[in-house]
Amino acid sequence: MLVDVKVEGGVARIFLNRPEKVNALHAALLDELLACLEKLRDEETLRAVVLGGHGKAFCGGADVAELAALNESNAAAFVERIHRVCAAIRELPVPVVARLHGAVIGAGMEIAAACDLRIAADGTKLAMPEVRLGIPSVVEAALLPRLMGSGRAAWLVLTGETIDARRAGEWGFLEEIHPAAGLDAAVERLVQRLLANDRAALAAQKRLLQLWEGAPLATSIAESLRAFTRAYAGPNTISSRIKEQKH
Repeated sequence: MLVDVKVEGGVARIFLNRPEKVNALHAALLDELLACLEKLRDEETLRAVVLGGHGKAFCGGADVAELAALNESNAAAFVERIHRVCAAIRELPVPVVARLHGAVIGAGMEIAAACDLRIAADGTKLAMPEVRLGIPSVVEAALLPRLMGSGRAAWLVLTGETIDARRAGEWGFLEEIHPAAGLDAAVERLVQRLLANDRAALAAQKRLLQLWEGAPLATSIAESLRAFTRAYAGPNTISSRIKEQKH
């Protein structure tokens, strides 16, 4: 089992389970992870997802042995697997929290970028070293400028050098950093905050956040207005919820 999944109380906890290889991504792991995410997408009771890694690291990136075996005819198929996993994370109708520790490298950082929120253990190391192997950083590396700014993203992908959690937090990639011993408790606190909110509203907000990434301002505002109006449709009106909260 390359992906360890537990679903309880509306929360799916997914852990990459290849610790002997620092959870390096190869075709079999990516296929299993994608199947898991696609199954969860249709789970109506799902409220939140936590994505982490067993062992000493979240993810050491793409499996080097598999990268070395690629050629021009099959390279696109391998990187497309990574993209499909990232797309499936973004398509989930609930927030996805990345639980990061150890190493978050290359494709592992792209998967973390595809999540909605990122919490890391102090001492976590992050890097996009593909350029040092003679290949560019691709697919969801395109999210990095949106998260940390174009200059900082350029520094990462052009130098291939490693940054620590503190710098990643200062650059805007991480939302929270905690001592390793307190990481799970911090993740749980965040999950409880998410569970306290309305599922439909969170799904609408997630869609809007993704729209805001690249849509013109006028389009973003217009769709936001439509989403606000749609929230008032249906039997459970917003007005009644607001009145309940006042009491």
